Amino acid sequence: MSKLLDIKHQIHAHIKEYHDEEFKQKAFVPGESAVPVSGKVFDHKELTYITDSALDAWFTTGKFNAEFEKKLAKYINVKSVLTVNSGSSANLVAFSALTAVELGEERIKPGDEVITVAASFPTTVNPILQYGAIPVFLDVTIPHYEIDVTLLEKALSHKTKAVVIAHTMGNVFNLDVITAFCEKHDLWLMEDCCDALGATYNGKHVGTFGDIATLSFYPAHHITMGEGGAVYTSNSKLKKIAESFRDWGRDCWCEPGKDNTCGLRFCQQLGDLPMGYDHKYIYSRQGFNLKITDMQAALGLAQLEKLDEFIKIRRHNFDVLKQGLVKHTDKLILPEATPNSNPSWFGFLITVKKDAGITRNELVQKLDAKKIATRLLFAGDLRKQPYFKDYDYRIVGDLPNTDIIVSDTFWIGVTPMLNDEMLEYMISSFDEILGE
Repeated sequence: MSKLLDIKHQIHAHIKEYHDEEFKQKAFVPGESAVPVSGKVFDHKELTYITDSALDAWFTTGKFNAEFEKKLAKYINVKSVLTVNSGSSANLVAFSALTAVELGEERIKPGDEVITVAASFPTTVNPILQYGAIPVFLDVTIPHYEIDVTLLEKALSHKTKAVVIAHTMGNVFNLDVITAFCEKHDLWLMEDCCDALGATYNGKHVGTFGDIATLSFYPAHHITMGEGGAVYTSNSKLKKIAESFRDWGRDCWCEPGKDNTCGLRFCQQLGDLPMGYDHKYIYSRQGFNLKITDMQAALGLAQLEKLDEFIKIRRHNFDVLKQGLVKHTDKLILPEATPNSNPSWFGFLITVKKDAGITRNELVQKLDAKKIATRLLFAGDLRKQPYFKDYDYRIVGDLPNTDIIVSDTFWIGVTPMLNDEMLEYMISSFDEILGE
């Protein structure tokens, strides 16, 4: 054994020792211990992988990222994965790709319309606004909390270019209907899968049905890099375009630390630049630098090894809560999986009925007093957010279920941080508040 390898083994042993001492699991005390809705789940392996990356002293995107992209692509069964620095950046890059001039008349231009929902996270819709396109808001269904597909044809206009929607809270929107609609009318489909890594529809992973898809690796999500996200696609043209947007907008596709991959570094004439201008510094589009570090990717690799177990626990926790709260369906609307889907649940959505004798706000305040964390369904209705007042949009019909979500819907956690003792405490707290 080399001296360096021996030192590394010693470091690994100390990391495990440090983890086991610093991050000891504390006993759960009902009413005193917090019951979270989300958060990071890790052990010494994550710290070890991060340390190994740091010891390489590469720091920017490198071998750990290449391995992560490859393994995640294999897991999802997709040709290409591109990591980015957040789920929001993933949505920005994915939508940007659909605006590229290389797509000709199919590209999304200012004034074009994009079908989506108002009951959404802002950064699913924000790229539409940033490129000057017009969001067309449809209502969602309850208890699935997914886009109402019966409204799709009513939403269509001669300006419609794409459908951009998220699989809400790990559930799955009706991919049969939506993919058929997009194919019929030659529309792009962008799937925001930030809440839904591991969810399937008819046995296929979400994100593989549309043209391009996105993920988030924020600590609240299924796996984490601290910050981070990904764009994935099996469309080679979109992959190349998305990669350019992520990497400064440059024309070159060389990996960090490598030169002249194309073999044409000094022998091309592009734009109005002189012949032989260095290909590494030719920019095809107005891009960004949204890459991750190798330390983030190393963390992601450790998390990816645990993903199947994380999803299993999330599904278990969802089922326990559903079984425990079914007695309260006279007052609560409980979530349901979309037919033909196997969700990878992000949270457990609850809508308080109008005649429940208690309001959503009253219920969440009582749960909060018992240290049970709750969250609302993201923006509720983007149209009602302060920042949205200056943007153009179109709605199809009224949005009655979206209105219900704003006033009556919240969610509790199914995160792997929760154990059965916590779940039973959550159920018993609902029993106490609502009555057996």
